[in-house]
Amino acid sequence: MARHDDGALQEPKDLRPNLMPRLRGRDRMGRFSEAFARAMGTPWFLVGMTIFCAGWLIYNTVAPPAGQFDPEDQKYPLLTLILSLQASYTAPMILLAQNRQDDRDRVQIEQDRQRAERNLNDTEYLAREVVALRLAMKDVATKDFIRAELRSILEELDREKERERDDAPND
Repeated sequence: MARHDDGALQEPKDLRPNLMPRLRGRDRMGRFSEAFARAMGTPWFLVGMTIFCAGWLIYNTVAPPAGQFDPEDQKYPLLTLILSLQASYTAPMILLAQNRQDDRDRVQIEQDRQRAERNLNDTEYLAREVVALRLAMKDVATKDFIRAELRSILEELDREKERERDDAPND
């Protein structure tokens, strides 16, 4: 069974080198981006970011000019740079998280479609079975039919007995 030409069956599957290492890294990056986007969408992030910016602005406004690391008279260039850098990384992270969610939604929609198709097929099958049973029940004698037949037979027997009684005295 072992093939010697390419070594594919020479060793167990788990010991072969990973043929798709980027896929695992991509998945790890996707999970990280989802966690990042989820954290940025919380009120705590907004509160923390507001406190950070307010503290930055207050310190660089109130501190003596020698102690300011982002001078007010230059319109806070370091804060602007930091916020721009954050925005430049945040947007792609959120888009990556949305793409992963779209992929999950696409898979879920396909599974729902397949489930609905199976349910429709099952329902159609059951409907055909019910119709077949109804057609078969037309050929089967019901209680009412049997009772009516027995009554008519009893009435016929009573009539024959009466005829025999009527014919008996004449003999």
